[in-house]
This record gives sequence, C-alpha cells and structure tokens, in this order.
Amino acid sequence: MADGNAYGDTSDQDLLARHVEGDPDAFGEIVRRHRDRLWAVALRTLGDREEAADAVQDALVSAYRAAHTFRGQSAVTTWLHRITVNACLDRARKAASRKTSPVDDTERLEQLLEPHESASAPAERNDLHRQLIEALGTLPPDQRAALVLVDMQGYPVAEAARVLDVPTGTVKSRCARGRARLLPLLTHLRPEKSGDGKESSDGRNRAEGTSVPPAAEPTDAGPSDSAAVKGGGGRT
Repeated sequence: MADGNAYGDTSDQDLLARHVEGDPDAFGEIVRRHRDRLWAVALRTLGDREEAADAVQDALVSAYRAAHTFRGQSAVTTWLHRITVNACLDRARKAASRKTSPVDDTERLEQLLEPHESASAPAERNDLHRQLIEALGTLPPDQRAALVLVDMQGYPVAEAARVLDVPTGTVKSRCARGRARLLPLLTHLRPEKSGDGKESSDGRNRAEGTSVPPAAEPTDAGPSDSAAVKGGGGRT
C-alpha cells in the first residue's frame, strides 16, 4: 500500500473516484482518514468492542463495493457514517431478535477501556462511561444512534439527519424520546447545577431537551488488524 502522504491534499471524493477507476490504494487512504470516527460511532452505538469491530468492517466492505454508486450529493464522510450507523443498527436489531444484548455482559463492558486508559483515567470517569453505555443499551437502536451522533459525537441535528437519512424532525423526536427514557438512569451522573437542562449547551444545533453526558473518548482506532481497517475493505 502506498504511503498516505502520497495523496497529499487529494479530496475524499477524488479518492473515491480513483478507487472506482482501479487505484488499489485510494480506498485504504479513505479508511485511514475516517476509521477513528467510524470506530467511535460504532463503539458508542453498540457498546461492545467485538460487535463494533464487526460493524465497522461490514460498513467498510459495503462502502468498498458500493463506491460506484456515490453521486456526491453529500460529503464522503457523511456517506461513510450513514453506512456505519446502518451496519450498527442491523447488528443491534439482530442482537435484540436473539433477546440478548452485548451491554448486559459486565466483562464485555470492562473491555471498552484499554489497560493504559484504566491506569491513567480517574476511576469515576471509567464508571460513568460504563454506566452510560449500559443505559444506552436499553434504548431501541434508532434512538440510540440518534443520541450517539447528536449528544456524544456532537453532530448538528441537520448533519445527523443526513447520516441517518431521515428528516431532522425525526432525529429530534428520537433524541427526545431517548433522553426521556434515559433521564431516570442518568440523573445521578449529571452535575448538580444541571437541573435546568441548559448548562450542557455549547452552541451546537442540538435537539431540544436534556442531552446525554458525553462518554470518555475511545483511546484507540479500533481493530487495526482487520482487513477492512487496513484498507483491504474488499476482501470477501
């Protein structure tokens, strides 16, 4: 694979076009640029490292194969996030149909925290992250995805709507319903002064209502040993 620096300031859209035209390394550069954020969205949506890794790989394989369908009506990053969120929702629905949830397994939750993070981060921050993932796991997948994008990833509502391919009103509704379900579970995690629900406002175009407390940032780029994250993406 060519060094990513070889592509310089080549835009994502041009890289995708090069991939379609047969450049063997262009898609790998796209993966290199965006895998961290895709991994963060998948991990926070699913709450399980193995499921998140599989979802990201599924999404990258889909993107690799569907690149020729990209028409430039949105940014490449929006297109990739939409595919990743859909892959996560597919896995969440399958887990729900099996009447099991990865976030019910405490040992799996512990795996969300890398050893070096556990050693350096305050214990209470790790505990908040764990409790937040557990609480999110109680939501329907569509509400969970909306809250992950808007409250935890900081997407404006309009951008989250483009990622999820739904109207902005639907995103706002999903966020509001999700927050209403989470509030009894998360009240004890919020600062005392946040009773009016306004202190978390930071100027983003968020949906109305009390937002979910942000989780600790994942400290790695995900499953770097997978074929998709290496840029293989197209392996079957």
